[in-house]
Amino acid sequence: MAEEGRAQGLSKSCVLLIVIAGMERFAFKGVASNLVTYLTDVVKMSNSSAAKTVNSWCGFTSIVPLLVAPLADSFWDRYSTILTSSFLYVLGLGAVASTALLWTYRPPSTTSSSAFLFWSLCLISLGQGAYNPSLQAFGADQLDHDDELPCTIDDKKTSKKKGLFFQWWYFGVCSGSLLGVILMSYIQDTLGWVLGFAIPMFAMVISVVFFTCGNRIYAHKPDRTMYNKHFPNMLRVIKMMASRLINGGIALPNDKSNMAELELEERPLCDQKVCINEVSDLNLESESNTHLIENAKIVLRLLPIWTMLLVFAVIFQQPATFFTKQGMTMKRNIGKNFMIPPATLQSAITLSIILLMPLYDKVFIPITKMVTRNEKGISVMQRMGVGMFLSVIAMIIAAVVETKRLEISRETGVQESETVPLSIFWLLPQYVLLGISDIFTVVGMQEFFYNEVPVRMRTMGFALYTSVFGVGSFLSALMISVIEAFTSSGGRQSWFSDDMREDRLDKLYCLLAIASALSLLFYAICCKCYKSRIELENGNRK
Repeated sequence: MAEEGRAQGLSKSCVLLIVIAGMERFAFKGVASNLVTYLTDVVKMSNSSAAKTVNSWCGFTSIVPLLVAPLADSFWDRYSTILTSSFLYVLGLGAVASTALLWTYRPPSTTSSSAFLFWSLCLISLGQGAYNPSLQAFGADQLDHDDELPCTIDDKKTSKKKGLFFQWWYFGVCSGSLLGVILMSYIQDTLGWVLGFAIPMFAMVISVVFFTCGNRIYAHKPDRTMYNKHFPNMLRVIKMMASRLINGGIALPNDKSNMAELELEERPLCDQKVCINEVSDLNLESESNTHLIENAKIVLRLLPIWTMLLVFAVIFQQPATFFTKQGMTMKRNIGKNFMIPPATLQSAITLSIILLMPLYDKVFIPITKMVTRNEKGISVMQRMGVGMFLSVIAMIIAAVVETKRLEISRETGVQESETVPLSIFWLLPQYVLLGISDIFTVVGMQEFFYNEVPVRMRTMGFALYTSVFGVGSFLSALMISVIEAFTSSGGRQSWFSDDMREDRLDKLYCLLAIASALSLLFYAICCKCYKSRIELENGNRK
């Protein structure tokens, strides 16, 4: 029944692109989820260096779309962007796999090997930076193509189709991520890193083949870059303003008709076409300056909320780094022979999202409607606040479990390479809570930044959302460096000791819980003072 509804609601091109998006997530998570183990076990990095490397790479990967997407929108169509960026993506995955193959026969040297691995990861980031936003926009183009045909299409039906597309897109992305974390973590820990990194590369190659073969069924929208080249126009304005500053200029009135008359009076013998072009340049300069000022005001208005979300982004870097390192020291066996790869527990976050997301609309919202007497149940900002509160609880639980692990380790006197007799499933609650907080805060962030910017800045809204996690990743790496410098001074043991019996991750988690609680407090104050875009527009109309 669900399959029939899906087939009727979405075109073949949409279904194919959703499958391709899931394959891309499988490839990315297949590398990213267990990367910290690869860096410590194969590259022989310290725990703190490996965590900083993973955090910095994740931050760079999240920031790249902000830099690449405007260029792609201005100069290339989406289909060409996807093909070109997928080539960089595959090249980066192949380079990472080649390091594992090379280091199987020859141990890595400290500087050159790490540099080659870093640049390989950067290739993946560059490829993904253009690939992901372009692929999702190309998928949405398939719906827009249908909407632009007849005018008899009902608006509610169109909205329902778009909702169905994004719902299945999210499901495809989560399914690919889940499979990448579970399957590839097991293969990497049991069958080796060469095969563990080669499979994501081949999965990405197959997805590119699928994408190319589907060219006949895609709805290719007309190239609108000639009408909407914001980036070249910005460069044109900067060049024009610099030229006028160098050569000198005259003060012009604001009125466009007066502007045109003044230009013609100054140079009455000039070619009419040239004069018209210069007048249009002046108009473009004036409009661009106005838009830049308006855009800056909108971003500044959102900046306090954006800042308060950074600690939440820092917390979300822990599952792929220190949570995984904790799991490596704990009891992981099921039965006599099967060992759970520590990175597999990251799948609990994705599973929580997939299983509990439907309950949010069907159970949580109806209950909150009855309690708050509000039509929507809770607002978007309240939704984000609930997720931030859950992240505080997750960090408190993580600190308690880590304290227990250290106590058992000292009581039993286990050696550095031995396993602490504490089940890895004690880490499960903190993973599940972060998955639930994802449903509230991350989904709420997407809706908040999308709604709080005008239509012309929807790309900026997406950029603000992704940049929270990009900057949060860099902040996490900086935090590790600062804490390591302070705690290791005077010959003391660092919180991030390579000997997991001596580390103090419990203190780190307590620090993050306190920081998250404070950010939640300031977030509540910001929400109290904040006025939404709709409230401001309604106030201006009055």
